[in-house]
Amino acid sequence: MAGSGADKYSVLLPTYNERENLPLVVWLLARTFRDSGNNFEIIIIDDGSPDGTQEIAEQLEKIYGSDKIVREIISVLFSSGTAYIHGMKHATGNFIVIMDADLSHHVSLLYFLKQKEGNFDIVSGTRYKGNGGVYGWDLKRKLISRGANFLTQVLLRPGASDLTGSFRLYRKEVLQKLMEKCVSKGYVFQMEMIVRARQLGYTIGEVPISFVDRVYGESKLGGNEIVSFLKGLLTLFATT
Repeated sequence: MAGSGADKYSVLLPTYNERENLPLVVWLLARTFRDSGNNFEIIIIDDGSPDGTQEIAEQLEKIYGSDKIVREIISVLFSSGTAYIHGMKHATGNFIVIMDADLSHHVSLLYFLKQKEGNFDIVSGTRYKGNGGVYGWDLKRKLISRGANFLTQVLLRPGASDLTGSFRLYRKEVLQKLMEKCVSKGYVFQMEMIVRARQLGYTIGEVPISFVDRVYGESKLGGNEIVSFLKGLLTLFATT
């Protein structure tokens, strides 16, 4: 894929205890963007990790340059919405990529190709369409994910197949507008972003992805997040 001229991609990478994963995901991103000729920057938003993630990010900034690696440290309770709000303050690209830092998302150019193909406002990764899938999860977690997605489809009819995924490409101005509208935190945030996007008439493309459970570290999904998700789903159902 040839470079797209004036387009620049800002990757927002929230981290918490990701010292083992961060160097590899940054290397993969940098290689992918450089091989394709696309301009990029990676914004690492760390939530005060005690494991040395911040020191790793500092080293990466020295290796790749401060024009490619931007470090931001926040000291509030970690959530997707909070991290993206902080990251957006530093983003200079006209496209924003959000993804996890735990190597569960395969770095791919399919997002950019899909966006150009349909001139979409948002391109979302889907585990539930085409050859998408989930690898490394036990049956319980698969059932939770499938059940959450099924409930969301039935209640909200969002017109997208995967509402809880966190690998997406946004036009910067679209993400800014959606973040002004969204009130959810945690895993509900990703769902609300798609629901609000449909409300506002933004176009959404989908790319099948293979989600692989994290190699290092612990998953942050717990009972409290499941309860919060159900509450958020019912709130969206009642208000949209």
